[in-house]
Amino acid sequence: MDESAADLSWETLDTDIDYRCPGFDVRRDEVRFPDGETDGFHYVDEPPAVVVLPFTPDGDVVVIDEWRQAVGRVNRGLPAGTIEPGDAEGPGDAGDPDGDAADLEAAAARELAEETGYEAAEFERLTTVEPTNGMANAVHHHFLATGCEPTADRDLDHNESITVETVPYDDLLAAVVDDGIRDGRAVTAVLWYELTRR
Repeated sequence: MDESAADLSWETLDTDIDYRCPGFDVRRDEVRFPDGETDGFHYVDEPPAVVVLPFTPDGDVVVIDEWRQAVGRVNRGLPAGTIEPGDAEGPGDAGDPDGDAADLEAAAARELAEETGYEAAEFERLTTVEPTNGMANAVHHHFLATGCEPTADRDLDHNESITVETVPYDDLLAAVVDDGIRDGRAVTAVLWYELTRR
């Protein structure tokens, strides 16, 4: 960290969970600012997650339509979900925000199968982002999945309402550009793929 960045850093004096619920916690840190003042800072504390951009052998993309209660509508997006302890295949810790490569790929394969019923021939890491780091410690690992075939059994969580469809990639890209897709994880994956792989 260079000197100017160090001058901006806050010191964490204490931390505790104010509220727990399935999927995330609300954490409160007691912090000291660079000027010496102290205050509390709340943020959403959640496990790292994977996002999958899945292509079929024909070049179509497997997408999901899912009810999103927070915005009150069905949202088109991509298979995604948090890394779980059962995803660990190597020596890495599945709770590590940077993630062990084998753990992350296992999580991507699991989420793809559970939400869509598709399995991929190959996975390739696209990028890792912190989508809302002003209010959450979320880390999203984006993957490209190729050779996807509907050979798995879906296994939705009790609070997931999802349908599955395949669409031409160019139609998906057009929907991202024209605001037809507003899911930030899907937008990030498609634009990253477009910028770095095409």
